[in-house]
Amino acid sequence: MDFAHIIQTIAIYALPVLFAITVHEAAHGYVARHFGDGTAAFLGRVTLNPLKHIDPMGTIAMPLFLYVVTGGAFLFGYAKPVPVNFGALRNPRRDSLWVALAGPASNLVQALGWAALLYVLRGAGVEERFFLEMCRAGVLVNVIMFVFNLFPLPPLDGGRIVTSLLPPRLAIPFSRIEPWGFFIVMGLIVAGVISKLWMLPLMSVTFRFIDLLLSPLAAVFR
Repeated sequence: MDFAHIIQTIAIYALPVLFAITVHEAAHGYVARHFGDGTAAFLGRVTLNPLKHIDPMGTIAMPLFLYVVTGGAFLFGYAKPVPVNFGALRNPRRDSLWVALAGPASNLVQALGWAALLYVLRGAGVEERFFLEMCRAGVLVNVIMFVFNLFPLPPLDGGRIVTSLLPPRLAIPFSRIEPWGFFIVMGLIVAGVISKLWMLPLMSVTFRFIDLLLSPLAAVFR
């Protein structure tokens, strides 16, 4: 693969990825603090400083390695999870739902923001490819994070959402999947199950939803 192309791609995606993971993790911590758990705040994780959320292996080394090895066909990465003491929440079952939703919701909002910025730049006559591609990368990265993290299996946010919605007699055994959840998810990714049956269909719906919400802005800057 062309080394210059790799560097250019990294430069385009760097800022969107940093914002996506930083705001995602900070959102979990902020909502947890709002509902009574100050663990993340005490550890300095309710912050937009990306250095507090970056995992050297999961955020940098693994995605870069996979990008080079697979030519960009397969990417996976993660940030340091924000610690949440669900027992410290004022209403653990109810509040854990909002804590889990906070991360994916922040990515959906960011995707809308990047898409809106793309419309504004085009409307202002900006033709600099780097900035336009960065906006597109911002939309793509955040839609991927939004959809992927909603996959209904712990330790992903979607799994925690399902746990909070299930009755206790079902939530307790379901939550016991978490220690093996990461390996199950990785297996499903490698097998292509998550991509075909979850990611692609829901990403398509999300892109259409973003287009619908921003259709007035698109009409203004057409």
